Amino acid sequence: MPPVSATPPPAISPTQQRQRHAGGAAERVFLGLLDRHVEDARIRLTIRGEPVTVGRGAEGPAIHVHDDRFFGRVLSAGNLGLGESYMDGDWDVEEGDIAGFLTVLLRARLDRRIRGNAATAARVLAIQAGNLFRRRHWKNAQVHYDIGDDLYQSFLDRDWMMYSCGYADSPGDTIEQLQARKLDRICQKLEMRPGDHVLDIGCGFGGMLMYAAAHYGVTGVGITTSRRHCAFGNERIARAGLADRIRLENRDHRSVEGRFDRVVSIGMMEHLPRAEYGRYFQRIARVLPPHGTGLVHVIGCNAARNVHDPFTQKYIFPGSGTPKLSELADGCERNGLAIRDVENMVRHYDYTSARWLDRFRENRHRLDQKKYDARFQRMWEYYLSCAIAGARASDAALYQVLFMKDYAAPMPLHRV
Repeated sequence: MPPVSATPPPAISPTQQRQRHAGGAAERVFLGLLDRHVEDARIRLTIRGEPVTVGRGAEGPAIHVHDDRFFGRVLSAGNLGLGESYMDGDWDVEEGDIAGFLTVLLRARLDRRIRGNAATAARVLAIQAGNLFRRRHWKNAQVHYDIGDDLYQSFLDRDWMMYSCGYADSPGDTIEQLQARKLDRICQKLEMRPGDHVLDIGCGFGGMLMYAAAHYGVTGVGITTSRRHCAFGNERIARAGLADRIRLENRDHRSVEGRFDRVVSIGMMEHLPRAEYGRYFQRIARVLPPHGTGLVHVIGCNAARNVHDPFTQKYIFPGSGTPKLSELADGCERNGLAIRDVENMVRHYDYTSARWLDRFRENRHRLDQKKYDARFQRMWEYYLSCAIAGARASDAALYQVLFMKDYAAPMPLHRV
């Protein structure tokens, strides 16, 4: 970063003086919140060239604030303001990393602290009201990027290109190991056998079917609403010599017919509106024969109240949701699907997202810089950091729900 200039600042207008005063109030409220409620880490901030330390506990991240508007943006819009201010270069991490900083904030539960303290809530509300007029002039529409296969190839595993949580055996696992272990556990949970006919709902690039066909001898169909993923996935299937056994189709779950011994759906239910959950489970139940088994792998909510992250909603997965376990159970119960096992794998998302972030940083220089400019790259870095922190310290979950049609079917004594 360039050194702070010693040149006296130019004269400012009365309007600018009022804006600075508002910024100062936001700064005081923000630093006061952190100092009172961060109990397990000390956060060091550099503000206008001066060091400030807040919180208690072990040495934590060091943050450099480049623009005072950072404080008002965070108090006004929470994680959306924090993420957008990072995209715009208002702050950087000097020691530690973004995920570590976000983890500290999540553990402090600042949103609950604000709601629980009337005086603090009133001060934050005043700052939000003062910023309301200015916020109306921000670009509120989602920035559209034509995300292509080249971006996914820059950070996903090379073997199966799975864009979903892997399964860690040790902290040092590569992304290839994480994904292969996840896929194999799913095949084992579903008790796949040679000759089984498998449906993959929301198949992405077809990695699940490719793995199951290559290692378990199944046939199958994958469906996706992405034409790009469908075409590229079928190319990968053909190159792997599996086109005689599996294929991908560009369609959604509502049009699926036929019979399938196994149904798997990985990272797809998050994109359904809540009103569609019932039809989703109805369709799964319809295509499963009496001996059929299914598994839904989904990012979920592990709390009574499901609050969606505004940053993710605006920039990454517009309209996405995180179903509660009760909603998954209700979908099974209403459609005659006997739940055999439920596993919350959310901590594994920490390792998965960290490997994605590492690989993205390694490869982003190869991306088209016009298509994926600096602001987009900071957005993607922040998004993956949010995923790491969320897996460590939020009320998010990653559920794998295993079910079958036959309530009286034998069950193994131990989970895979």
